[in-house]
Amino acid sequence: MIKKVRKKGPVWAHFIIVDKSNNSHPPVQCKYCSKKYQRAVPERMQVHLDKCPKAPIIAKSQSGKQPVIDDFNDRMSEDDQNANVLSSQHFFHRLQPPFKLQNSEEINMQTDYSDQTESHTNIYHLGYCYQHGIGIERNETRAFQLYKEAAENGHINSKYNLGRCYQHGIGIEKNEIKAFELFKEAAQKGHVTSIYELGKCHQDGIGIEINKIKAIEFYEKSAEKGHITSTYELGKCFKYGIGTEINDIKAFEFYKEAAQKGHITSIYELGECFKYGIGTEINEIKAFKFYKEAAQKGHIISIYELGKCFKYGIGTEINDIKAFEFYKEAAQKSHITSIYELGECYQYGIGTERDETKAFELYNEADKLGGFESLYKLGECYQYGIGIEKNEIKAFEYYKLAANLDDSESLHKLGECYQYGIGTEKDGTKAFESYKEAAQNDNIDSIFQLGICYQHGIGTEKNEIKAFEYYKLAAKLGDSESLHKLGECYQYGIGTEKDGTKAFESYKEAAQNDHIYSIYQLGICYQHGIGTEKNEIKAFEYYKLAAKLGDSESLHKLGECYQYGIGTEKDGTKAFESYKEAAQNDHIYSIYQLGICYQHGIGTEKNEIKAFEYYKLAAKLGDSESLHKLGECYQYGIGTEKDGTKAFESYKEAAQNDHIYSIYQLGICYQHGIGTEKNEIKAFEYYKLAAKLGDSESLHKLGECYHYGIGTEKDGTKAFESYKEAAQNDHIYSIYQLGICYQYEIGTEKDEIKAFESYKKAAKLGISRSFHKLGECYQYGIGTEKDETKAFESYKEAQNDINIDSIYQLRICYQHGIGTEKNEIKAFELQR
Repeated sequence: MIKKVRKKGPVWAHFIIVDKSNNSHPPVQCKYCSKKYQRAVPERMQVHLDKCPKAPIIAKSQSGKQPVIDDFNDRMSEDDQNANVLSSQHFFHRLQPPFKLQNSEEINMQTDYSDQTESHTNIYHLGYCYQHGIGIERNETRAFQLYKEAAENGHINSKYNLGRCYQHGIGIEKNEIKAFELFKEAAQKGHVTSIYELGKCHQDGIGIEINKIKAIEFYEKSAEKGHITSTYELGKCFKYGIGTEINDIKAFEFYKEAAQKGHITSIYELGECFKYGIGTEINEIKAFKFYKEAAQKGHIISIYELGKCFKYGIGTEINDIKAFEFYKEAAQKSHITSIYELGECYQYGIGTERDETKAFELYNEADKLGGFESLYKLGECYQYGIGIEKNEIKAFEYYKLAANLDDSESLHKLGECYQYGIGTEKDGTKAFESYKEAAQNDNIDSIFQLGICYQHGIGTEKNEIKAFEYYKLAAKLGDSESLHKLGECYQYGIGTEKDGTKAFESYKEAAQNDHIYSIYQLGICYQHGIGTEKNEIKAFEYYKLAAKLGDSESLHKLGECYQYGIGTEKDGTKAFESYKEAAQNDHIYSIYQLGICYQHGIGTEKNEIKAFEYYKLAAKLGDSESLHKLGECYQYGIGTEKDGTKAFESYKEAAQNDHIYSIYQLGICYQHGIGTEKNEIKAFEYYKLAAKLGDSESLHKLGECYHYGIGTEKDGTKAFESYKEAAQNDHIYSIYQLGICYQYEIGTEKDEIKAFESYKKAAKLGISRSFHKLGECYQYGIGTEKDETKAFESYKEAQNDINIDSIYQLRICYQHGIGTEKNEIKAFELQR
C-alpha cells in the first residue's frame, strides 16, 4: 500500500527544515529570524509569522484581508510609477510660466485642446497632480472627480486609477467591488497593471472571493506583457505555494528575471535565495552581493541585512563598525528591527562606543513603532538598570507585555520573576506555568527550569521522574546545564536508576561544551572511579582545567591535590596558593583551609593568629566547620586568648547547623562545665543526639554515660551496646572497652577469650592501656595461655606511652624474673 503524503500548507514555505528526515513534524527555523521549533506545528508556526517583524506581508495569516500600504503606487511597477511622475512633470512644464491652477484656469486649459484624446490624458495628469500635490495643493476629492471624468470618456489609465481610488478610499468612500470592476474593464482593454491588480484582488479577496489559482493566472498574463512586479509576484507564489505547489527553483527563476529588469525587492529576494539555498545552492557571498545591490537602490530591509552580514560574517568578513553603520542607516528610515539592533550595538559596544542610555532610548523607540522584541529588552534594562534607573516593577510589566505576545524568552523571564519575586510577589505556581508555556515554544532554558521545578517541587508536586525527563529533553536540544543535571541524576539516582557510566558520559559531553562544573565533575569521577577507572592524574588535570576557567571549587580541589599528593606530587606551597586564590573568590572551604594551613604551617609559616582570623572569617560566612574550629581556638587558646564561654557559644552555633562534632563538644562542655554550668543530663542528651547522627566518639561517650551513670541511670547492657556499635566503626577506645565488658561481665556474659581478642585488636591500633591489659592476659592466662615472656613484652610496649600501671608491672617482672631475667637494678630504676 502506497503511503499518502500529506501536502504541506503555505506556512511551511516560510520555514527552513533543519533536519531533512521523514518526520512529519521535523525541527524548523523561521527564514526571517532566528526562531526555531524542535517540532513543527503549522498553527504555532503561523502564530509566530503573524508576530514576526521581519516576515513579509505574504507570510501573515491569509484568513483576513492584509493591511494595505497607504502609498497609492504600492502595487504599481517601478516603471509605471516613474512614468506617471515624469509625464505629470512634463505636463506642468508645458504651462508657462509656472503657476498654481485655479478652477477657472483649469476649465480653460481643458477646453483649449481640440484633440479629445490628448484632453483626456491631460485630465488624467491633472488628477494625478491633485492626488500627489504636484504643482498644486493636494486634493484627493478633485483627483477622483478628474479620474472619473477621463475614465467615463474611455481613458484606460484613468479607469485604473479610479479603481485604486475605490480600493483605498481616495477622494471617495472605499468600495472594493467597484474597484475590482474597474480593474476588470481596464484589463479587458489590455491595461497591464490592471491585469496585475486583478491577480491581487483574487489573491487577497478584494471585491471578489479569494481564488489564488486565478491570481497566479493573472500574474502570468501581466508578466508575459513585461510587467516586472507580476514577475516578482510569481516568484512569491512559487516560493510560498500561493495558487500552486511550492517550487523553489521556479521562484528563484522569477526573482532572477525581475531582478535583471531592475526590480529592487526581487534583487533582495535573490539575496535571500542564496542565503538560505532557496532554488539554488547556498552561496553567502552572492547573497551579500545582492543585498548590497538592493541596498544601494534604497531597499531598507537589504540595508538591514547588510548590517547582519557584517555583524555575523555572512558572505563577508565580520566588521562591527560597518554593521553599526548599516543598522544606523536602516534605523533612520524607521526600520524597526534595525532600531532594535542599533540599541544592542550601543548596549554592548558593537562597532561604536558603549552607551547604555542610547541603547535604552532606541529600544524605547522600537517599542513605540511596534517592535515586540524591544519589550523584552526594555524589561532587561529596567531589571538591571541598563541606561535607566533600576525598576523591577516596570521590568516585570514589560516582560509580561512581551509574554502576552507569545515571546518565549519573555515567558521564561516571567517565570523567573514569579519564582524569585522580581517586580512581583513570589508565586511558585505562576512561575511553573510560565516556564511550562515557554517550554511548549521550545524555550530550552524553560525546559531545563521545569526539571528544576519537578525536582524540588516548585509550583508543582515533586516528581523526580518528570524532572529527569525534562533534563533529558533539554540535553537533547544541546543545553549544557541540562547535560550536567542529567549527569547528577544518573550519579545520585534522581528520577532514574543510578548509573555511574551514564553520569560520566553526560558530564563528558557537557564538558566538551566548556561547561565548567562538568569539567570539575569529571575530576571527581576520575578521582573516585565513578563511571570510569580511577585515575588521579586525570582528576588533577580536570581540576586544573576548570580552575583555569575560574571555578573556585576546582581551585579548592587543586589545593587538596597538592596538599595530599592526589595525581601530582605533594606541594604545600602550591596547595596554600590554590586555597588562597579560591579564598579571594569567597570560597568558604578554602578560607577555612587557609586557617588549617596557618595553624599547622602547611605551605606557609605557622601563624595561629592568622589561622584564627581565617576561621573567624569563614565562620561569618556560615561555615559550620570553621565555627567548630573557632570553638577549639577559644577553648585551647589557639591564636587568641582562652575563653570557655566563647568556645561554648561557637560550638552551640555550629551545632544548630547540625555539625556533629560540635554537638559532641557541647556534651563535653556540659559534662565538664566548659563555658557553661556543669549539667550531666544535658551532656548525655548531646552525646545521644550526636550518636544518632553517626558520631563514633559520641557513641563511646554514650557507653561511658550508661557505664558510669553520667546524666542517666547506670545500664551495663546499654553501655555494652554503645561500645559495640562504636567499635564496629573502629573506635579504638570502644574496642578496648569491649574487652573490659567481656572480662568483667558488664552488660554481657563473661567471655575472657573475647576480652583477650578485643585487647589484642585495640593494642594493634596503638592503645597503651590495651597493651597493659594484654600483658595481664598473658601473665595470668586470661582468655589465652599463660606466657610470661609475652606478658613482659606487652608491659614493655605500654611503657613507651608512659602507662603507669605497666611501668609498675615491669618493675615486678624485673624484680621476680617474670618473662625476663631477674634484674633488681632495673626494678629499682623503674621504682624511681
